[in-house]
Amino acid sequence: MRKLFFSLSLLAFLGLSYWSKQSPSDEGTFWAWFESHQDELLKVQTGHEEICSQLEAQLKHVNSSLVFEFGPDKNGRREFTISADGNRDAFPAVEALYAAAPVLPRWKILKFRQRREPVDISFKGIKVEADSVTVGVKKAGDRADVIIYIPDAPEDDRDIYGNIAFLMLDQALGEYDVETRIGRVTVMPRSRSAGKTYSLKQLPKVIDRMFGH
Repeated sequence: MRKLFFSLSLLAFLGLSYWSKQSPSDEGTFWAWFESHQDELLKVQTGHEEICSQLEAQLKHVNSSLVFEFGPDKNGRREFTISADGNRDAFPAVEALYAAAPVLPRWKILKFRQRREPVDISFKGIKVEADSVTVGVKKAGDRADVIIYIPDAPEDDRDIYGNIAFLMLDQALGEYDVETRIGRVTVMPRSRSAGKTYSLKQLPKVIDRMFGH
């Protein structure tokens, strides 16, 4: 009986191994879907097209925290960014999906939201001009604590301004560095600025220099 049990167990194990090798991974399934729908995806203009809802559903099968961004068409090639939407726990899922990406001549696949030129941000009726913002930076171990100085930011209620500050940091530094290099973020009115400060455009070089990039 022991020999029979062993043989059946071995067959079951081999069978499971065989089928697991034949079954596509969640990442493989996503990219197969993406490749078969790329003609529609290349035509996306607003992000509200039905194909975008389908794309979102496919991403959620990989990891519920994943989101995406489309970049502009450049010489017949378009950017597609896989993002964890600032959720550090989902970073491995971004890395795994990016690593599984096939070669797609019409697409440039990117992982994590990239650095970009800071632009003005309007959020819940408040508009902050990017050029009006300055940043104080202090190294704190393997992170940098920052103070975001925004004109007219209130002393007592900074929820909205805090969201604006994170959006601006995300633009200037990109998603990965914000989550791995930035520690405490404090929002203060610009009238309270003290010591050396930098513009949002200068901030990437400051952080890169601080951590030896």
